[in-house]
Amino acid sequence: MAKNESKQPEQPVENPTPFEEFVTHQRRAVEEMGKALEALLPEGFREHGSEASKEFTKGFKVLVDAAIGELEKVSKKVEEEAGDSGKSSTTGKTKVKVQVE
Repeated sequence: MAKNESKQPEQPVENPTPFEEFVTHQRRAVEEMGKALEALLPEGFREHGSEASKEFTKGFKVLVDAAIGELEKVSKKVEEEAGDSGKSSTTGKTKVKVQVE
């Protein structure tokens, strides 16, 4: 069963404008074209294609989650190093003499 088949049909507009009629016909044409293309593909191909798409998405999710984890580790490490120094970031080891006029 295709995703489009679960949609409820649209209610026709009482006095549609020519543009609204055009859009309605184009929408129906796209839906029918999708059904025609789907009919050309064997069921097994559609099933495996769908599973491949799901696995592709899961793979990227794992990759992004791992990247987030690594960024969190680095962020914690930087915060700890900044906290260990005990000085504000504006204070350095050497003094600089500033002349004020």
